[in-house]
Amino acid sequence: MHQPPPAALHVEWGPAAARTSAAAYDVAVVVDVLSFTTTLSVALDRGIEVLPYRWADQSAADFAAQHEAVLAVGRSRAQPGQVSLSPLTVRAAEPELARVVLPSPNGATTAHLLGEVVGCVLAACLRNAEAVAAWLTQQHGADGARVLVVAAGERWPGGRLRPAVEDLWGAGALIAGLHRRGWVSVSVDAAVAADAYDSVHRGHGGHGGLEQALRGCTSGRELTAMGFGGDVDVACEVATSAVVPTLAGVAFRDARYS
Repeated sequence: MHQPPPAALHVEWGPAAARTSAAAYDVAVVVDVLSFTTTLSVALDRGIEVLPYRWADQSAADFAAQHEAVLAVGRSRAQPGQVSLSPLTVRAAEPELARVVLPSPNGATTAHLLGEVVGCVLAACLRNAEAVAAWLTQQHGADGARVLVVAAGERWPGGRLRPAVEDLWGAGALIAGLHRRGWVSVSVDAAVAADAYDSVHRGHGGHGGLEQALRGCTSGRELTAMGFGGDVDVACEVATSAVVPTLAGVAFRDARYS
């Protein structure tokens, strides 16, 4: 049986984290840097509510209709004017877009599962990790809540979790931001994530800096090969967004205005 550490800040991986240890925490933060949470941050920058959903099937279409929302399509299937998991499609969407259902097997699924067991679910990426760290500290004080940071990861063929280094860096960016604000009760796992982010952000170990590392990591190369290098560019926009996505019912909204 999984035993959560006594530290205020801890990191786990993937949707299974919701089933194993999330109920022991006051706050859970999902991180999916090259997909869901970066696109979510771009949507909230524009005032668009995001409804996470597990699968892009008929039930997702029914869910979108029920909530008067637009259903995002797969990246590779998006036609001009359609919204997908690509943050660039959200950035280019019509001004009238108010709500979007954003299915994904990793970030959205993780957020959905966490919402079933944790009272406060947030979302972070490299664009808004500083904003989320500042909000958590303002709301709870340093070490004032037990926070589980869930790196969503990717999937191997067959559905098994593939840890994704970009999500480790995203989790580390949030934890480093909290540490700078006085949070000191940090698990070994969380400290390693913060160290990993600090190393790549400073360009240590031959990484060449965060942007180069994001483009060179497995997921970054996959997206670029698929023609979505622009999505990687958006993920590289470190500390450019002030939004604090919080799951309120079925939708993510900006906690600053909730």
